[in-house]
Amino acid sequence: MALKFSTFCKKLREDIASVRERDPAARSDIEVLLTYSGVHAVIIYRIAHRLYLNGFKLSARALSQFGRLITGIEIHPGAKIGRGLFIDHGAGVVIGETAEIGDNCLLYQGATLGGTGKGKGKRHPTLGNNVMVGCGAKVLGPFKVGDNAKIAANAVVLDAVPANATAVGVPARIIKRNGVRVNDLDQIHIPDPVSQELCRQRARIDELEKKLSELEKENKNEAV
Repeated sequence: MALKFSTFCKKLREDIASVRERDPAARSDIEVLLTYSGVHAVIIYRIAHRLYLNGFKLSARALSQFGRLITGIEIHPGAKIGRGLFIDHGAGVVIGETAEIGDNCLLYQGATLGGTGKGKGKRHPTLGNNVMVGCGAKVLGPFKVGDNAKIAANAVVLDAVPANATAVGVPARIIKRNGVRVNDLDQIHIPDPVSQELCRQRARIDELEKKLSELEKENKNEAV
């Protein structure tokens, strides 16, 4: 089924309107259309996605790679993207094959919607509506990020994020939900998985040393 020109124009107007609403530097529709690489990437994606759905997968991939070359943004043509996606600045953004993005989402430069393995099927995240993914953030795996969620810059998200929540850190943790703080950002007492593992190993070594000492005493008693 061919991509209708009227439908294409409608989606393009929605994408441009999304930029105008969110970026105070955007002074006109024509400026957005001519100078915003994120808009260029989404335009190319929408054409490539239609080719992909119609079975022209090689052509779709070739077109998407051309888009990556000229915009620095890589969107697999198999991804599903809703209305009004705004990719701000855009360089380094990666959107995987089975990723799904709802309406009016915002991705900043360096954001990745990626997978965590080489298996088939659903491998990439699903974003709800009005989701923001910050600069350099990595959302990895086949889980859901709920509506109106926010992913902080450079966060690494490996599990589902509830609606209206804010996730920060590596690995990411929820610090706000429905505008209410759920976990203070205590920079001193944040659990360190490496430190925790070292403590477990230290405890195990102490236990083995104790047993060894008891065996040595028993051997000495037997020798006497």
